[in-house]
Amino acid sequence: MKLGAAVMLSLAAGRSFASMEERRLSFYNIHTGESLDTAYWANGAYIEESLAGIDHVLRDFRTNEIMAMDRRLLDLLHVIKTTLGGTLPFHVISGYRSPATNTHLAATTNGVARKSLHMKGQAADVFLPGNALSTLHKAALDLKRGGVGYYPHSNFVHVDVGRVRSWQG
Repeated sequence: MKLGAAVMLSLAAGRSFASMEERRLSFYNIHTGESLDTAYWANGAYIEESLAGIDHVLRDFRTNEIMAMDRRLLDLLHVIKTTLGGTLPFHVISGYRSPATNTHLAATTNGVARKSLHMKGQAADVFLPGNALSTLHKAALDLKRGGVGYYPHSNFVHVDVGRVRSWQG
């Protein structure tokens, strides 16, 4: 798998990924139509205003509840995006889910975990236009930084920052 040009230049210069000057993410929420493109980390620190924007776009659209998304998840998505390249945003199927939404989905939909990490802001269901779903899946698996679910019939990949595991839905 190819690393993005910014990561390659940074590593060639002897800097670790953690020391890069800026981390950016872009999202498109398929349910609300909202978009966001933001630097959420710069000069060694997370940017609170940007994190709040991400939390808003990744909120539970059914209840309008917002949860602070786990920064490790954001960093994981950033690494995936940097690895795959491209300019298009992650399309978000599900970010945060309130307990009420998760209970409802678990009762009515196959494959929804009753103790889903979505309820802790530690998971996202996404796809990345311009990349085959199988490529996104492989990139997430290769990182070995959490759970990866592959849902080709629903056109998304689940990524989370829980224990390393994988499944197909």
